[in-house]
Parts: sequence; C-alpha cells; structure tokens
Amino acid sequence: MRKSYVWLIGGTAESATIAQLLATEKIPTIITVTTPNSVALYPPIPLFQVMVGKMDSPQIILFLQQQQIIAVVDASHPFATAISQNAMAATKELNIPYLRYERPIIDTIEDGVIQLDSFDTLLAGDYLQQQRVLLTIGYQVLPQFQSWQNRTTLFTRILPSQESLEVATKAGFTNHRIIAIRPPVSWELEKALWQQWQISLVVTKASGVAGGQEIKESVARELGIPLIVINRPQISYLRQTSLLDDVLQFCCQFYS
Repeated sequence: MRKSYVWLIGGTAESATIAQLLATEKIPTIITVTTPNSVALYPPIPLFQVMVGKMDSPQIILFLQQQQIIAVVDASHPFATAISQNAMAATKELNIPYLRYERPIIDTIEDGVIQLDSFDTLLAGDYLQQQRVLLTIGYQVLPQFQSWQNRTTLFTRILPSQESLEVATKAGFTNHRIIAIRPPVSWELEKALWQQWQISLVVTKASGVAGGQEIKESVARELGIPLIVINRPQISYLRQTSLLDDVLQFCCQFYS
C-alpha cells in the first residue's frame, strides 16, 4: 500500500525544527522549498522527501492528489503570501486539513522604530530621501526601489544565490552596494556592516526572531539609527498556531 504524507511547506528555520519533530515521530513527510540551498535544512532520512521548486494553484492540486497528502503544515515565510493562499485554496477544495505555523510577532516598543503597513507606503513617502539606506528585505521586492536609485543611496543585503544577485543588479544595485550573506547575522556583524557603509536608515520586515528583527532593533538603538519595519501582510489563515506542540499534535492525529 502506498504511503500517505504530510506536506510541510518549508524553507524557514522553523520548518527545519518542525521537520525534526516529525522525524522523531516517524511521520512520512514531503517538504517543499523554493531554492536548492534550503535542502540542507532538513535531515536526510528515508521518511522524508525534499522537493525544490515553485507551484501555482493547479500544480498544487495535482501535487496533493498524486502524493496522497493527508495534511498540510504551512511553515513558509510570513511574507510568502502566494504559496499560503494557494495552498489554502487547494486544501479547501480537496478537503485536506491545513495548519499554518506563524512565527511569533515581536511587539516593537523601541524609540526610533517606524512601523509601516506595506512597501507601497514606504515608497510613497519621503522616508528614504537623502539617506544611506540598508535594505534587509529579501531580493524579490528590490525592483520596486529602482526608481529611488537616483534620489538616495541604497544598499542591500541578500542571500548568496544567482537569482537574488541577478534581481538586485537589474534593480540598479552595483556590486559595491550588495552584500550576499546567508543568515543568521550576529549582532556584532550587523553593527559592523552598518558602520562600514555609514548607514543612516535601515528597512527590514517584521520577520520575528528567526529573521533577525530583534538584533536589528538592538543595533539600531545602539547606533541611534532609525529602523523601518514593514508589517506582515494580513492573511486570514484557515487554522494557525505559534506553538510547535500544536503542529506536532496536528500531524500525529493522522498517524496514531
């Protein structure tokens, strides 16, 4: 008889922790990631399959059917809204249980931290004007900043992948304004980078502890540099939790 699987939508540090928990309980799992580098996050065990690539809605439905998925755990990045929305639509159509693991939000109360609801709000204002700006926001939104290249001085920190470097270059970032490094970035390195580039403003996402948000807030306070935090997109998940125990219980019920 063919195995049935839990689908773990991965690519994050939390998804790697969830994978370890599922491995402990010997739960057959298919993990999907969008980049080859993310495969190394997961233990090489027989019960696991790790697949690399992106899927649209029709592909997700076909995947769920072909792989005999009986439950879905969505541990994708908080800003990866497309995969979450497509996964919810597909699981609802096929009547497959879905659980979102949402990393805890940091309650920002620091002076000098500016919270904005979107990148559109940031770009429509004058926050970036005549600043030396460090963007720690991933590579996918960098094209939105291209029109600012002649109005301010932009730097970006991105993952060391060919795709991210190509996007950054096309968005107008020259080599000396790009640093390609894989997180986590320590407090000491964060501070040194800001000082090296004489940064006067930093833009980041509300990505929680795993995304280094606490470290950036601490360094900003230490150096007296304003930090703009872009809040997470508002999504109504079918079911969600911020507790790893809940995720494990959710999955175990299908293999009890």
